[in-house]
Amino acid sequence: MPVIESTLAPSSAAFAANREHMLGLLQQVRDCEQRTQARSAASRQRFEQRGQLLPRDRLALLLDPGAPFLELATLAGLGLDTPDPARSVPGGGVIAGIGFVSGIRCMVLVSDAGIDAGALQPMGLDKILRVQELALENKLPYVQLVESAGANLLAYRVEDFIRGGGTFRNLARLSAAGLPVVTVTHGSSTAGGAYQTGLSDYIVLVRGRSRAFLAGPPLLKAATGEIATEEELGGAVMHTSVSGLGDYLAEDDRDALRIARDILAGIDWDRAAPARRDFEPPRHDREELLGLMPADLKRPVDMRQLIARLADGSEFLEFGANYGPGTVCGHLRLEGWPVGVVTNNGPIDIAGASKATHFIQACCQSRTPLLYLQNTTGYMVGKAYEEGGMIKHGSRMIQAVTSAGVPQVTVHCGASYGAGNYGMCGRGFAPRFAFSWPNARTAVMGGEQAAQTMRMVTEAAMRRKGAVDEARLDELERRIVERFDSQMSVFATSARLLDDGVIDPRDTRAVLAEVFAICREAEARRPQAMQFSVARP
Repeated sequence: MPVIESTLAPSSAAFAANREHMLGLLQQVRDCEQRTQARSAASRQRFEQRGQLLPRDRLALLLDPGAPFLELATLAGLGLDTPDPARSVPGGGVIAGIGFVSGIRCMVLVSDAGIDAGALQPMGLDKILRVQELALENKLPYVQLVESAGANLLAYRVEDFIRGGGTFRNLARLSAAGLPVVTVTHGSSTAGGAYQTGLSDYIVLVRGRSRAFLAGPPLLKAATGEIATEEELGGAVMHTSVSGLGDYLAEDDRDALRIARDILAGIDWDRAAPARRDFEPPRHDREELLGLMPADLKRPVDMRQLIARLADGSEFLEFGANYGPGTVCGHLRLEGWPVGVVTNNGPIDIAGASKATHFIQACCQSRTPLLYLQNTTGYMVGKAYEEGGMIKHGSRMIQAVTSAGVPQVTVHCGASYGAGNYGMCGRGFAPRFAFSWPNARTAVMGGEQAAQTMRMVTEAAMRRKGAVDEARLDELERRIVERFDSQMSVFATSARLLDDGVIDPRDTRAVLAEVFAICREAEARRPQAMQFSVARP
């Protein structure tokens, strides 16, 4: 394949400014993540007094040492739990990601019990639903480390109660799909949350710590007048010897995690090492990705320079290079495996949309997975484009993305505006995975364009009434720009789970290699599906 030569100038002032801007945004992301980890770690003394491990320590003991772990949705709920973003604790009250347990790649969910006793934070429910969806789609066993006070009753919403049932439905679906559900209940799993434990195929309980009951002592007394201790109602010894809810009785957290690893080790599951192929690394330094994207996303960028730092040997076979050149399509290899790429050097015109449609369909024909590197202000507008059938050709591209039968992965690298977000497989089009760079911005249109549009509409209405209030128009324009800008950045979109996480641009190749490997394994795996999930004795 042809090699992409580097045109970046790392010694230039523009590159240095781009790099400084990207590093600043990346540090903001890391500060948010660190704030959550520090809040959880602040509970260490309390956990140690109870003879327990902190949630991230549990996770570390569960996972295979040295194996990759792809953490997901770390910014979930950012800014939604407090009016002061600097005090917000993102993550949704759970830690989630894909890693290896006893040689098996699993989806892992951990209650962050170091924060508010593991109560779900804003967007925590949505985060759980998302990772369950990923486990089902990628045919991954599901391991959960449970210790949660459940929903925050002070913030009770009936819709969350109803939607919360979807998390329990998904546990049953995972089991019925032949994907083992392994649960270690380290502490509380009460009320409706008791079904998080009960709907598992393998359940490990910890002596003196695990609690699983539908009604705790206060509610029991209020409802029936019966008096019982927590241990009598739902302790580990009772559930492993009387009720049959628990399968294994552990002495402490470490013992419970050992048992969970033994369970996975004893399952007849495909343990073949992930398939490897020989490959050459990119010829250009991944560090240079920090200076690729300008702070002003209206400035042009040649996305081939990103491809040159992703592709094996920096080799890229471009498809239809001279037709619709603003839309870049082509083939590369990622750690030896073929991938089809669609990206943007600006807005998508008629030729670009037609080319992308053709390319997507051709990749489906050859079973080549697709990677979308988003950097577009949307589809072209104007009289000539409308007459040329922009809607029709854009719709065909959207249809191709919707109907593609191969894994599709999206990375938001820059702008993602208007229907360009749709045609480039945005979250609404169910990419297998979607990630964002720290500088990415997503909106129906730019804030200035939205404000100017509404100003013109409002001004026309004022003229019809005989008086134009310029001060009111200025205020309207200011409010619209502010509203759009407040929702465009990754700190707003990732908080609302419009991606699966914000990644360091330098890690893009490693993250993509991991998720495409997950997709390949899913395509080859044939779990033993059943009509029903595994029921407790």
